[in-house]
Amino acid sequence: MLPGVRRRAGGRRVYGPDEIQRLRFIQRLKALGLSLTEVGQLNAVYAIGGSTVDMLERLDELLDTRLDDLDGRIRELTSLRDDIEKYRARAASRRGALRAKAEVGR
Repeated sequence: MLPGVRRRAGGRRVYGPDEIQRLRFIQRLKALGLSLTEVGQLNAVYAIGGSTVDMLERLDELLDTRLDDLDGRIRELTSLRDDIEKYRARAASRRGALRAKAEVGR
């Protein structure tokens, strides 16, 4: 994603200020959960002219989609958590009933 990065004799990459700024940009996008393809698209637009209106509009679309996905996952996980809590309560009730039955049988 960073064309033209220089290398030292030992093969180590040498990054200048522009490359470091783009690496940070890429890291932020990855941390926000964007796919490698999406990061690549934004990086390509960014490479042409930095933070352009087109790039920022596309970023807004991608982040909006990401928020929708996260909201859906949160709903699913909340539902799963509720199901687990209900199941635990039923299991606890059943354990109590079995213990009471065992006490009566003694």
